[in-house]
Amino acid sequence: MDRYETDDAEEVIDRSVKPFGSGGAHITVPKRWIGAEVKVVRVSESDPSDGE
Repeated sequence: MDRYETDDAEEVIDRSVKPFGSGGAHITVPKRWIGAEVKVVRVSESDPSDGE
């Protein structure tokens, strides 16, 4: 198991990044997070076959 530490975490979720539009990507978070500050940590290399 990987371990990440932060002094200001409220909640953690595991999600996959999905392609979005013609040149970006996104990850969805719970609606209750709207307006909150978040930090995103990449924990694996991306798969080049998924596009850029």
